Amino acid sequence: MSLPPNIHVSTHPCLQAKLSQLRSASTSPRETRALIHDISSILGVEAFAKGLTVTKTGMDRTPLGAEYETQGIDPADVALVPILRSGLGMVEALNSLLPTPVPIYHLGLFREKITLQPVEYYNNLPFHRNELSAQSPALLDPSAATTNTAAATLAVLLDPIIATGATAAAAIQLLREWGVQRVIMLSVLASEEGVRRAAGTWEGVEVWVGGVDGVVNEKGMILPGVGDIGDRLFVAIGK
Repeated sequence: MSLPPNIHVSTHPCLQAKLSQLRSASTSPRETRALIHDISSILGVEAFAKGLTVTKTGMDRTPLGAEYETQGIDPADVALVPILRSGLGMVEALNSLLPTPVPIYHLGLFREKITLQPVEYYNNLPFHRNELSAQSPALLDPSAATTNTAAATLAVLLDPIIATGATAAAAIQLLREWGVQRVIMLSVLASEEGVRRAAGTWEGVEVWVGGVDGVVNEKGMILPGVGDIGDRLFVAIGK
């Protein structure tokens, strides 16, 4: 399968074995949550190894009194953005990987049953207008008047499944309008059609997935897939 260079499919043996376990109808909700956590951790390590760099932050001392140079990540202003509901299952794993606490914002998007198009119902991305532009917008470039100083440099978008890609594309567009410079999207499983659509939304996007399946059915479900992962995570099967 030939995919664009901003799509990365993990070949990690442990991830692939865990993805195989996740596919099983006999996997319990507790096991499902653990597998999503573990797969997300592996994906996060792979994505952050390429998407972040080390930067010097100052000096400190070890318990033996030896001085050493401290290090952090660049960019430092990272935000985690899970797509509700199922993206919540990935948050703890990614939050644990990062060396310092980061803000977590939420996007609520659902697929309309007939058209399978995304509908936004929740968005808590903060917006702070540039103070100077708010005081005297006529003195500045018009684009500066809408600069969002609350936007993170890098948004890490979390959604376990990319099926048609419509929800992912809509979320990426919201983050772009919010003011981020880059988006790293992490998903456990994607369809080929969906991941291409997500990755093609914007040149500032890198998509990391655990696996890619070839088929999306008429209901917008990936085959063979993993079923409705939101239902499986939150024991809502048969709703």
